[in-house]
Amino acid sequence: MRKTAIVTGASSGIGAATARRLAAEGFNVVLAARRRDRIDALAKEITETVPGAGKVAPFTLDVTSQESVDALAAAVGTCHVLVNNAGGALGLDPVASADLAEWQVMYDTNVLGLARVTKAVLPKLIESGVGHVVNITSLAAHVAYEGGGGYNAAKFAAHAVNEVMRLELVAEPVRITEIAPGLVKTEEFSLVRFRGDAEKAAKPYEGVPEPLVAEDIADCVAWAVTRPPHVNIDRIDVQPRVQAAPHKLHRE
Repeated sequence: MRKTAIVTGASSGIGAATARRLAAEGFNVVLAARRRDRIDALAKEITETVPGAGKVAPFTLDVTSQESVDALAAAVGTCHVLVNNAGGALGLDPVASADLAEWQVMYDTNVLGLARVTKAVLPKLIESGVGHVVNITSLAAHVAYEGGGGYNAAKFAAHAVNEVMRLELVAEPVRITEIAPGLVKTEEFSLVRFRGDAEKAAKPYEGVPEPLVAEDIADCVAWAVTRPPHVNIDRIDVQPRVQAAPHKLHRE
């Protein structure tokens, strides 16, 4: 029997790469994201290009809407893996001049969205007998850096939720894994952070010979969820070789 995985934020970047990889690993995959055109195209791509892919189902999801999340939970029959990937960063301003509306958006998506989807899907994960929640956070969840106040706060909170779940669900057949990436170059993350300013969006990657790519994180997800059911991978910190901390990069 194929297992079913839900991937939030599946319309691009790490979410899309994770969906492709889990399909290649034999999972049925629910592509959950706001941009229906993107996930429809991804579903078609996976079905046509991934050998042995199972069912790939796009689902329009806004993790900040309880109604949307409830609809997802009602539509999915069984679920074995939930990848909480939806989130992101906005701005790089110091606390003194921070746009708190951006902080609110980051908290609503990275923290409350994660909690909202997990709460809705958790009964199905428990019922499966081999459930697994994978929370995509960031090195920003563990190390603060200048300009990262809002994103740090949101990801630190997401890390805390992950740790609490590990404690609270230890008696249930559900594994909890946090994956904390460092610098990952995707087509949208930095562009969204800087509100479409391509010049600013390119700066974090300038001189970095080989940043991570989305497929590197998808590889971590796939490895964690394909361990034997008695093995829980608590946390994976993954960064490019040239990165020692969020604020420490070797640039050529």
